[in-house]
Formats: sequence, C-alpha cells, structure tokens
Amino acid sequence: MRKIMPIDRVNELISIGKNKMYNPGEYFIREGEVPRKLAFVNSGLFRYAYINNKGGEYTKGIIMESNFIASYSAMISKSSSHFFIEALEKSEILEISYEHWLQLRENNPFWDKFLIKLLEKAFCIKEKREREFLLLNAETRYFNFLEEYPDLESRVKQNIVASYLGIQPESLSRIRKKANLT
Repeated sequence: MRKIMPIDRVNELISIGKNKMYNPGEYFIREGEVPRKLAFVNSGLFRYAYINNKGGEYTKGIIMESNFIASYSAMISKSSSHFFIEALEKSEILEISYEHWLQLRENNPFWDKFLIKLLEKAFCIKEKREREFLLLNAETRYFNFLEEYPDLESRVKQNIVASYLGIQPESLSRIRKKANLT
C-alpha cells in the first residue's frame, strides 16, 4: 500500500480495517451473499470463481498480494454476489466494512480519486482478458499468463490455471508437455 499512497492515507485505511487470516479454501465472499466488505490483500492469494450447478468451476480472476478484493458491483448495488472469492493459500487481509469505506470517501476526496484509479486498472485488466479470450488460442493465452504472472503458476494448482485460461486441465497438460514445461 505504501508504494501507491502516502503514509497518512495508509494509516487512515488501517484505522478503519481489521486484520484477518484466511486458510486455503476459505471464502471471503460467497456466491449469493450480499457483500458488505472489501479488503486489501497483505499476503497470500485469492481467486474470483463461478461455480455452476454441476460443480464446474470457472476462475474469473486471480488476485495477488498488494491488491484489493471485493465483489464491488454487488456491494454497491446491495445485491447478491454472482461469484465466490476464495483464498488459494494462507492469506492475511485488511478487511474494511463498506460503511466505513463510504465514510472515508465522504471525508476526503483523495479516496474517490484512489477508487477511480483502482477501477480504471480493473477495467483495463478485464478488457485485456476479454480480448485474449476472443482473439487468442489457448496456447497463446497460457504463454501470456506465464509472461504476465511469472511466479504464479508455482503457487496455483494446474486445474485453477486451466480454469482461468478457459480450458480443460487435460488441454493445459498437453500445452505444457508440448512446450516441455512438465
């Protein structure tokens, strides 16, 4: 957090948050829950995941430390989240209630500017991901993933990487074997 904001702003955020630990497999937000919180990931790893009625999992995003997690559109609309936010490894977060977040934004215009920057970053990531799904084959998406997140593959199970790429685990195994990465 200190890299992206002045120390007094960091202290403001810390003052309204609570440090919490999550173990792998625990959920920060569950599908169907009306979220009333967001969090800064101090350490660890989370994923945004959809799970269909047959138990099929689709990884929407993987969130590493020094980023925020939230089901933001559900939170601001006071509606149910359409996805889960799951810890993939032991993680420490700074959890912030939405009510306190709104008060912080109301009291200092810095936080609205900060939020705009976060949303712009998220929009760019979403647009790039959509473009890759529409225009690139699975092999190219995998190599782009490795380039963009060089240390992530060793931290995440292969079925989650496959889910993130929109392919079956068997297809990912074939791509990795072809590239001599197994």
